Amino acid sequence: MLEVSGLTTKYGEISALREASLHVGSGEVIGLIGPNGAGKTTLLNTIAGLLAPSGGRVSLDDEDVTGHSPERLLRSGLALVPEHRRIFVNLTVEENLRIGGVTVPSADRPGLLEEMSERFPVLRDKWTTSAGYLSGGEAQQLAIARALMSRPRLLMMDEPSLGLAPLLVDVVFELIDALRAQGRTLLVVEQNATRMLELADRAYVLRSGEVVAEGTGTELRDNKDLFDTFVGN
Repeated sequence: MLEVSGLTTKYGEISALREASLHVGSGEVIGLIGPNGAGKTTLLNTIAGLLAPSGGRVSLDDEDVTGHSPERLLRSGLALVPEHRRIFVNLTVEENLRIGGVTVPSADRPGLLEEMSERFPVLRDKWTTSAGYLSGGEAQQLAIARALMSRPRLLMMDEPSLGLAPLLVDVVFELIDALRAQGRTLLVVEQNATRMLELADRAYVLRSGEVVAEGTGTELRDNKDLFDTFVGN
């Protein structure tokens, strides 16, 4: 489904991403792990069209989408749950979800809203509440639900468990597992490498903007030198 080949992204003269390559097959859950500053968020933001690459190629279903705008990519089926959620705090939960569904036909939106209310009961109970009053865990679920409203073929998540209490971290990973069981295609940046490797079909390890390893969760966990050196948790 997704092919990333030799992707390079710079901030001024500094290369934050250096010829990174990966692929995500339909129905796979792929993890992106590595230390802070490794380039994981830069990679997702470049794929999603929020950053312009200085080299390389991004393909979605064999179509070159390198440098396409975020809106165009969203309409092509690629959605991003950004780091720190980026929900609209002055709008209600329902209004946030409706914004997430603007790229789908209007006739389909009520059914999607109903689906989100069933999948996220904590949001259903706060449908008319301003998003700024949500807890961290509730806000993260809203960010994920908002992305799902676009009916993405590929859902990317950037640090979905960041800053959450342990109980809410469990909720996030249970949600990822449920999405996998549905056959969803996911690309997830996650600080909790151990939990991510338990869940992912495959994972890539980034360090200093480069992909330094890839493999199944078992393969990467069993490579103790690599895990301790490049992942660190």
